[in-house]
Amino acid sequence: MDIKKLQSLIIDALEDIKAQDIRVYDTTHLTGLFDRIAIASGTSNRQTKALASSVRDKVKENGGNILSIEGEDTGEWVLVDMGDMVVHIMQPAIRAYYRLEEIWGDKEVEFYAGKRISTRTAAEEEAPKKISRHLTTSQTLKLEDDTSKRTPACKKQVETDGAKKAVGKTIKVAPAKSSVPPQKAAATKKAPAKKPALNRVPTKTKAAE
Repeated sequence: MDIKKLQSLIIDALEDIKAQDIRVYDTTHLTGLFDRIAIASGTSNRQTKALASSVRDKVKENGGNILSIEGEDTGEWVLVDMGDMVVHIMQPAIRAYYRLEEIWGDKEVEFYAGKRISTRTAAEEEAPKKISRHLTTSQTLKLEDDTSKRTPACKKQVETDGAKKAVGKTIKVAPAKSSVPPQKAAATKKAPAKKPALNRVPTKTKAAE
């Protein structure tokens, strides 16, 4: 089986059982015994055994060979040997103690790169295209003039903006007329008080006569 296909099958098998901190290293420049080594963590004896079983079943279903499986009796460290690739499934404490990454981790294989790129590309294709904020003035005016492609919300915004621009224009307004008729308004005005004449002689009263 091709090493890349075998590597992909093993990664899928580990991910199906929720393996933690999966690492794959290229060991062709370090040893001639195998080309790849995979290291993954399981949180319990039960999970490490399930991870080893998942790898074994996945490889066999696709025509691969399993040379040996070791450590299933305890479940602290299970090794699955497939000839070209060896998988170490370890509990976190055992993995931190033996530090296999320092021995074999000279050249790590970025197996997630292809999946991440394909997933991001599909999401970008499905997402609606957004208008860039860095358009030139001519491009922006062209977009605003193209009313055939405007949505109802966009048309409403354009109308609102137009009303705001009209506020700045000078509008002549006729003076307000009084609601009171002119005749009544004149009648309601008080006549000015008459000032007493200084040279007027007071009339005699009957008592004085």
